[in-house]
Amino acid sequence: MADPKGFLKVTERELPKRRPVPVRIMDFKEVYEQGDPAQLRRQAGRCMDCGIPFCHQGCPLGNLIPEWNDLMYRGEGRAAAERLHATNNFPEFTGRLCPAPCESACVLGINQPAVTIKQVEVSIIDQAFGNGWVQPQPPGRLTGKTVAVVGSGPAGLAAAQQLTRAGHTVAVFERDDRIGGLLRYGIPDFKMEKKHLDQRLAQMTAEGTRFRAGVNIGVDLTWGQLRERYDAVVIATGAIVPRDLPIPGRDLPGVHFAMDYLTQSNRHLAGDQVFDQITAEGKHVVVLGGGDTGADCIGTAHRQGALSVTNLAIGKEPSANRPEHQPWPMHPTLFEVQSAHEEGGNRQFLASTVEFLANEAGEVRAIRVAETEYLAGRRVPKAGTEREIPADLVLLALGFTGPETDSLDEQLQLPVTDRGNLAREADYATAHQGVFVAGDAGRGQSLIVWAIAEGRAAASAVDRYLEGETLLPAPIPSTAHAFSI
Repeated sequence: MADPKGFLKVTERELPKRRPVPVRIMDFKEVYEQGDPAQLRRQAGRCMDCGIPFCHQGCPLGNLIPEWNDLMYRGEGRAAAERLHATNNFPEFTGRLCPAPCESACVLGINQPAVTIKQVEVSIIDQAFGNGWVQPQPPGRLTGKTVAVVGSGPAGLAAAQQLTRAGHTVAVFERDDRIGGLLRYGIPDFKMEKKHLDQRLAQMTAEGTRFRAGVNIGVDLTWGQLRERYDAVVIATGAIVPRDLPIPGRDLPGVHFAMDYLTQSNRHLAGDQVFDQITAEGKHVVVLGGGDTGADCIGTAHRQGALSVTNLAIGKEPSANRPEHQPWPMHPTLFEVQSAHEEGGNRQFLASTVEFLANEAGEVRAIRVAETEYLAGRRVPKAGTEREIPADLVLLALGFTGPETDSLDEQLQLPVTDRGNLAREADYATAHQGVFVAGDAGRGQSLIVWAIAEGRAAASAVDRYLEGETLLPAPIPSTAHAFSI
């Protein structure tokens, strides 16, 4: 146990300070200042090393949280990094991007603020990289078997690293010009600078994983040809089909999907020349959708110099406190203030968008919204409450409906579920022998911790398929759900 009386002596939840808003919106660097080691040690010392560590259940990866909290409290950072890597290939991603269901399940959270698990996690891995403790782990032998991983997001990268370390020759295919999927082009740098992705890719390359960017499987190379060339294929393409809003004026210039906007911003920041870039500079921006993607758009719009930013959500404003129907240790739906929300803008709930309105040039100039009311369990615009909000740029951040399946259906005849995801068995295998599905492509839009956990578990299934047995850990079955009581 880190400190037997730590949770009694330190009752406050402390996090590193965020850079001042006027300063941080001038660039795309991460928002947090350098952490204080003493503060980190105090927070790690609050961990109670519970007899039943519910944080293990709250985390789909099964992270050994009390163990590395104890090691960090004792100043044993290298050992803490080893325990962290025992269950998580990429803690530098999850420590920045995960909504931390482990903290919702923290036993201390019953009557105190939960342990700052996520901050301890990211501090461990940053210290490990900074001290050169993260080194390549190439396999001791090669099996002679080959695996193609399609998609280079967290699920694909986790599967690739596990399979490479098992001795298989692994190639990761990505249709974009750079490796990383949404980690590369969907996440703004103020949430995760790309140096963290690049240093992990360098480790994987040194271990033997091969990366093939700019190859669109299903077009440049058919799925059938890929399967013929490799002993196994892992589909980890994500759930990237955006949810649309088919209302009058949807096709007006100035109305865009959020991911198109974020991708162009990330490309520009990477030094690419982006023609006709969607930008918020000098515009009234309206972001539809109250989730993480919407917040990413808000933060990006502030940094691009928007005149105003309005965020609309169709549903009710979540409670600031844990709802009764989501008791501990469930992950509650709470009103969240992300760093982007601190930077300005106007958040409105129970707002139903009715129509996009055009100016004389045929471009979007405003949106017509109404209050949301619930009728027969459906959310509908309330008649007589319509009003206009100025909008030169509208960004649709309404979530995703599933993976792209056209080429898979035509070339491999892979079935899909009634939710639009790729059908698979509990061991991640599809109806096509030797083809497996991991991450959001089979699960639907979900958390980064689920993507990594599924990538690790799918790798175990592929290794067993190729070798007849496996020593790779399989953290979860594909049918598992987040912890609930």
